[in-house]
Amino acid sequence: MGLTLLLFLCFSVILTPSLSQHHSPLNTAYYRRSCPRFEQIMQETTTNKQITSPTTAAATLRLFFHDCFVGGCDASILVSSTPFNKAERDAEINLSLPGDGFDVVVRAKTALELACPGVVSCSDILAVAARNLVVQTGGPFYPVKLGRKDSFTSKASLVEGNLPRPTMSMDQIIKIFGSRGFSVPEMVALSGAHTIGFSHCKEFSSNLYNYNKTSQYDPSYHPRFAQALRNACNNFQKDPTLSVFNDIMTPNKFDNMYYQNLPKGLGLLSSDRGLFSDPRTRAHVEEYIRDQNAFFKAFASAMQKLSDHGVKIGRSGEIRHRCDAFNN
Repeated sequence: MGLTLLLFLCFSVILTPSLSQHHSPLNTAYYRRSCPRFEQIMQETTTNKQITSPTTAAATLRLFFHDCFVGGCDASILVSSTPFNKAERDAEINLSLPGDGFDVVVRAKTALELACPGVVSCSDILAVAARNLVVQTGGPFYPVKLGRKDSFTSKASLVEGNLPRPTMSMDQIIKIFGSRGFSVPEMVALSGAHTIGFSHCKEFSSNLYNYNKTSQYDPSYHPRFAQALRNACNNFQKDPTLSVFNDIMTPNKFDNMYYQNLPKGLGLLSSDRGLFSDPRTRAHVEEYIRDQNAFFKAFASAMQKLSDHGVKIGRSGEIRHRCDAFNN
């Protein structure tokens, strides 16, 4: 009788339709029997890729964020366009997503298809890769529940307005996060992902050149930082690949230096500097400046919540054979 009850409880957890964080149908042991080497293969793949290409961590984190905020964490960002469908990755805001994020997923999928064909979803691969790479660069570990299915659709037309842009007002950014159930403190914590990675000059050039009648650059920049950015980005119109680290102090280390930079006028994007100037977000920035552990705890919690956002389960998705194409 006890065993029957236990089995019923197990199945009720797996089959529950709720997708909230506390009643997720996902679980950390999802591949324990069907693909026992899943965690090992993921760890080897992400470690090797990050060693050879140190920009992989930030690229993968951004890719994951862009995937989850448009229709949920369902690997729709990975699908290539066809003559009949313009996919998410070809939306204007996604054209600058670095190739290393896509590549680490492809490498992991290839290895996993050899070990356990047709078992592991691309959306689970992306979620775990993002977590592993945060840890590899010095950030906090957090458990990632598994069992997501991959989407049946990916449309560029659904992207615009669903991802925050660096030029948006704090009102707009708070609204985008809020519509997905994220509080202001969670938004500030997730913004801390800018402690690694870089941004292209075209994303913030309007703050550097001919800003207004009285200043060439946005006066919220530290003057020497603004001049250094103007020099670094001077040729951005001819060379769109020109870019600058988001955190100029410790660009490859996941830490709280991103927040420490903000009061000094060393925030790269206007949306970064806005976190310190806006009274709704400033207290949280100040907390994360004082206490890196508080930032890590808040970031880990927000990433767990993000990882559960809008996931597909059961027949609402599939296990893609290739991450860049729907199954036939």
